[in-house]
Amino acid sequence: MPRKKVVITGMGTLAPNGNSTDSFWEALKSGASGIGPITYFDTKDHRVTIAGQLSDFQPEQYLDAKEIRKLDPFSIFALVAAQEAITSAKLDFDTINLDRAGVTIGTGVGGIQTLEHEHNIIENRGPRRVSPQFVAKMIANIAGGHLSMRWGLRGPSQTVTSACASGTDAIGIALRLVRYGDADIMLTGGTEASITPLTIAGFANMRALSQNCDDPTKASRPFDAGRDGFVLSEGAGILVIESEEHAMNRGAKILAELAGYGATDDAFHITQPAPEGVGAMQAMARAIDDADLQPDDINYINAHGTSTPFNDRNESVAIRNLFGAHAGDLKISSTKSMTGHLLGAAGGIEAIATVKAIQEQFAPPTINYETPDPDCDLNYIPNVAQECSINTALSNTFGFGGHNAVICIRKYT
Repeated sequence: MPRKKVVITGMGTLAPNGNSTDSFWEALKSGASGIGPITYFDTKDHRVTIAGQLSDFQPEQYLDAKEIRKLDPFSIFALVAAQEAITSAKLDFDTINLDRAGVTIGTGVGGIQTLEHEHNIIENRGPRRVSPQFVAKMIANIAGGHLSMRWGLRGPSQTVTSACASGTDAIGIALRLVRYGDADIMLTGGTEASITPLTIAGFANMRALSQNCDDPTKASRPFDAGRDGFVLSEGAGILVIESEEHAMNRGAKILAELAGYGATDDAFHITQPAPEGVGAMQAMARAIDDADLQPDDINYINAHGTSTPFNDRNESVAIRNLFGAHAGDLKISSTKSMTGHLLGAAGGIEAIATVKAIQEQFAPPTINYETPDPDCDLNYIPNVAQECSINTALSNTFGFGGHNAVICIRKYT
């Protein structure tokens, strides 16, 4: 069966530095951080007191109060971002075959806010007081289920959980469903709402989070010699992808081509990446090969770049080893320097940032880059965005458990 060309026609974003795709992109271009003090709970006894919360997000502007009560925030975020993506794609569900329209969503921890809330209830008030909505709000697949139910999408509906690679894996799986004819059009991306006392404490106590809480906007500093951990964040990034034929038949505006996907596992360690970034290198190579390209065709990489010592060094080594002499010509940035790390939603918002970079020929910066690390010796677009030629780009995501996922996006022609 011949492969269908797959294109991106809609995007929706909820990020700590922007509650829409346009505001998110403007923040990235200007180097604006969305990191600040946690306000959701009392952090007095916590090691870490900062996160990337959504700013001024009011779900009541999008959903009615009765519906909100039945939804964990990770489902709310997915619904809101999906609505923006659908609107931007100008989708008319009365004119497409809903049996061939589906959903593939990534999330790292699903409805953990609901889980923590109901656990407190059973501990303090007893089992009969646990909400009958508990399971239906908490299970990880339910955000994707709500997207399918909201818009009547009866095609493939899946949820991907591969830690921080979840969103990118979801996009890659959706790409293949469309490419090989299982669906004409998909909603895909990632969603996460994990800023909770338990999650912050768990990541902080394993020393994965930045301890630089006195200056929140400078805490996430990928590839900088002073980096000391990532900043936990929340949000969602949802894309509409479809076959080129389907998009052209409905007169859609095509934003970019979703050209390739590669995935591997380090099979090495629970949290640390494999030495020399072998798994990451192979995932990038597979994405490039899947797009029928060569490494020298890549112009820009939206790096995983979490601001953790091991990850940033290994990702840099992986890029250097794969691209050889061409690595010095690549533009590379970690938008996590501004958004923090959205776990399973990271791949969604970073795919959107990559599409915008291609559309505007403008690479966002890596902010807080002050002290070069000799182990990270590439062009990370320090502190100030750059106009540059970007025809083809990678978006990298790597997760606990050794998961590596990469997508290749290129300018549509």
